[in-house]
Amino acid sequence: MPLDAQTLNSLGLPKPPSETRVVVAMSGGVDSSVVAAMLAEEGYDVVGVTLQLYDHGAALAKKGACCAGIDIHDARRVAEQMGFPHYVLDYENIFRDAVIDEFAESYLGGATPVPCIRCNERVKFKDLLGTAKDLDADCMATGHYIQRMLGDHGAELHSAADANRDQSYFLFSTTPEQLDYLRFPLGHLKSKAETRALAAKYGLSVADKPDSQDICFVPDGNYASVIEKLRPGAAEPGEIVHADGRVLGEHRGVIHYTIGQRRGLGIGGLSEPLYVVKLDVDNKRVVVGPKEMLATRKVPVREINWLGDAPFTSQAEWPLSVKVRSTRPPREAVIRPISETEAEVELIVAEEGVSPGQACVFYDPNGSRIFGGGWIWRGY
Repeated sequence: MPLDAQTLNSLGLPKPPSETRVVVAMSGGVDSSVVAAMLAEEGYDVVGVTLQLYDHGAALAKKGACCAGIDIHDARRVAEQMGFPHYVLDYENIFRDAVIDEFAESYLGGATPVPCIRCNERVKFKDLLGTAKDLDADCMATGHYIQRMLGDHGAELHSAADANRDQSYFLFSTTPEQLDYLRFPLGHLKSKAETRALAAKYGLSVADKPDSQDICFVPDGNYASVIEKLRPGAAEPGEIVHADGRVLGEHRGVIHYTIGQRRGLGIGGLSEPLYVVKLDVDNKRVVVGPKEMLATRKVPVREINWLGDAPFTSQAEWPLSVKVRSTRPPREAVIRPISETEAEVELIVAEEGVSPGQACVFYDPNGSRIFGGGWIWRGY
């Protein structure tokens, strides 16, 4: 006999909150702390879990980074204050194998990786989610700004109500099975101010804690210095070459450059502004050219996670919007499946600086739904 909607709790489960166990992934920041406090106040059986992802004493660590020592302390304080158990799990080996090593290899290969996506995909929503099930939790909640809505075919992923906080680009690889188990209690909030107001309401010590802006293991956004620590000797010098073949100078290692970069090339005195248009890792060359060389309309994508209702290959074309970088708005595009996990994306208007290693995320052009996405590669 179908359950009446009124019997469902605020997490959409057919139990009273007191009989519903929720594992909350706690980074020590204000967002996940508010989620844990909110659910604890509602009477849920909350279990807080914080992941130790790398050695806090290592050269890579920095104060204020996700899951650094101060954050573990902050998460523990919130749990003590709200009266629920809190555990710290050592995921250093998993994080290194699943995220950091690939980050280094990808960067050395001339790509511009997004390790936060891999962390969500391979650590938080895989190993941690499995741990939550081992703890007999009914669901796992996080502080991500994204919405989970029920549609005709099950749980759907939707953009956050606050476009400025939306994290859908970093969560496109969430599978339908994971989505069934996950909850995102902050996705409907209109602003970060609302989150901080809730933190103040609960009297949380992290109410005014600044947001972390960097990748947790990359101090001050300096990718190259991290790569040099992970792969000593990787920064070999080479030539800076114009797209027309002219050698314009020397560089101190391909890892110091990214597609679309203009500043810091060390080749001043030229009549036209030049940008990095290609990283030729095999020949240790940084190729530069005029801005128009950065524009592209054809984007090869693989490792696609499709979240549509019909099979990905059931249509020759999908008219959707796509994001090719986290900081850019979705752009109109046509997605042409090659297989269940590969496609060619054609942008209606050319984009500049499309880079291998970035994600290409698919959006409903007329709504908030996310249809998955994949990884941009060179196409050969």
